[in-house]
Amino acid sequence: MKIAFVYPGQGVQKVGMAKDFFDKFDYARDMVKRASESAGFDMEHILFDENEDIHVTEYTQPALVTACLIMSRALEDEGISPDITAGLSLGEYCALVTAGAMTFDEAVRLTRIRGNLMSSYVPAGLGTMAAIIGLPKETIEEKVEPIEGATVANYNCPGQIVITGEKEAVEKGMEVLSEAGAKRAVELKVSGPFHSPMLKGAGEKLRVELDKAEITDLKIPYIANANAEIIENTDKIRDLLEIQVSSSVMWEQTLVKMKDMGVDVIIEIGPGKTIAGFVKKTIPEIPVINVSTVEDIEACKAQLQEMAK
Repeated sequence: MKIAFVYPGQGVQKVGMAKDFFDKFDYARDMVKRASESAGFDMEHILFDENEDIHVTEYTQPALVTACLIMSRALEDEGISPDITAGLSLGEYCALVTAGAMTFDEAVRLTRIRGNLMSSYVPAGLGTMAAIIGLPKETIEEKVEPIEGATVANYNCPGQIVITGEKEAVEKGMEVLSEAGAKRAVELKVSGPFHSPMLKGAGEKLRVELDKAEITDLKIPYIANANAEIIENTDKIRDLLEIQVSSSVMWEQTLVKMKDMGVDVIIEIGPGKTIAGFVKKTIPEIPVINVSTVEDIEACKAQLQEMAK
């Protein structure tokens, strides 16, 4: 049975994520302690105490990576390991740790820097993002391409695409796409025009830190956001993470690639069921198991045993 581990991106974070793992497992407490050291702030406070900082990008990113990788470790401790992995935007860092390309500590350090760069590189109010519901990607590409300053940020699944870029250009895109028949065009509450060429410089600054990071040989392949290609060696990882900040996230294409590879089951690791929704609309024949609590680990084990019969 071919298993894929997938990790969500920013937006699913919530106070209390991974708390039951923290309460039960020594390794989880150790990971939170290490994350505090790597990120340079009190990770236990951000994860578990009521606070608003968990929704501030530079804290959100390392906090979500910490929580998801704690959950991931619990699965692997139960003997459940993936044959391939991928992550949506920020989730790509979790995928890289799971695939063996970087350490947990390095992923936390890099995502703190990435979050800071992504949220502060473009002055507030100059850029934004919008979700476009109910139009085929070809129509969106055709209508957005002539609008200078707007581009596609995320190919999430058929009928759900996010556009990004300069605020006025995105607003124009929302208008044009609504006229073209979009069911909804909704501006997102984000701190910047993520995955747009406006963040190219942020990617270049992140590259300085990526060059300092140790990237090790992959134990399993992962699928990169920037090109939806299966990556089996480390040569291109730094390049892919640099351009990922300012290029489209090819998530629908990633899921199709998993189907083509013969993946039998997808395990979504982290809060919420965002990716399960995308899978249902893209490759509905592949089942998704969601894992975000200690209880879910046992349920996942039972489901996999049942599927293996």
